[in-house]
Amino acid sequence: MNLSVSPSEILLAEPRGFCAGVDRAIEIVEQALRKFGAPIYVRHEIVHNTYVVNDLKAKGAIFIEELDDVPPGATLVFSAHGVSRAIQDDARARGFRIFDATCPLVTKVHVEVAKLHREGFEFIMIGHKGHPEVEGTMGQLDSGIHLVEDVADVARVRPSQVERLAVVTQTTLSVDDAAEIAAAVKARFPMVREPKQQDICYATQNRQDAVKLMSPQVDVVIVVGSPTSSNSNRLREVARKLGTDSHMVDSADELRPEWFEGRQRVGLTAGASAPEVLVQQVTERLKALGAVSIRKLAGIEETVKFPLPKGLRIDGQTPH
Repeated sequence: MNLSVSPSEILLAEPRGFCAGVDRAIEIVEQALRKFGAPIYVRHEIVHNTYVVNDLKAKGAIFIEELDDVPPGATLVFSAHGVSRAIQDDARARGFRIFDATCPLVTKVHVEVAKLHREGFEFIMIGHKGHPEVEGTMGQLDSGIHLVEDVADVARVRPSQVERLAVVTQTTLSVDDAAEIAAAVKARFPMVREPKQQDICYATQNRQDAVKLMSPQVDVVIVVGSPTSSNSNRLREVARKLGTDSHMVDSADELRPEWFEGRQRVGLTAGASAPEVLVQQVTERLKALGAVSIRKLAGIEETVKFPLPKGLRIDGQTPH
């Protein structure tokens, strides 16, 4: 295909790619494989990225959805998204060696839900139905937690009482959308208790802010991320809401030359579960289409690290 104008410059968003929770989850599976040998069973995709999952499969990880598929005495890892209490209890009852790779920022929400539930609270959860993180958080309780996906849902929700009502959110939502829905909840239930700290995680916030900074400076935005990745999908939406054409790709093979026809400047970012190697491969493909320069935008430098669970820590590693 002859492109009338090929891309000449790539702008890289900062920060992009892996967050501390994803780093930790992948490291838990790799350390378990090193320590106990293959196979290691993982409930659900450890993080929502095709490349990462296939890489771990090649190393000996087996991904399952049902605990019936895990043989007695096996080592089991819970994914970064978290699991319900029922699954935790079932896994313990079966006697598996368990390592919990739930992101500590998701665990924080679970702890808050359990604490407030003991104090008699009901909950409104802002999130996407069917997402494993939502299922895990709602599954911390048998009842009294109501899911809303948009402002319209807020008008329909029917808690049994409104004196003790609290809001929690999925950690990977659009910051702006979640704020809009939370405002609707507050308008309908003025006494509602909001999270002490914003539930949406620092990495989700930072990556969305970076796309907001980048989008007005480019002609098209490419987001590296898998279709199942909530935070990657939100990055594409953020760019589009700012009026910048945006596409999400699982790998460089999915790039289409017509996206760049007449576009000189390409913005590139990656969701929190997408490895940097994929960004590099996309960059090479864009160079093949004509890009000659790469510029890294200024952004927040992330220094957050989460320790591995006891029993998997590398010699000398101490909790942060």
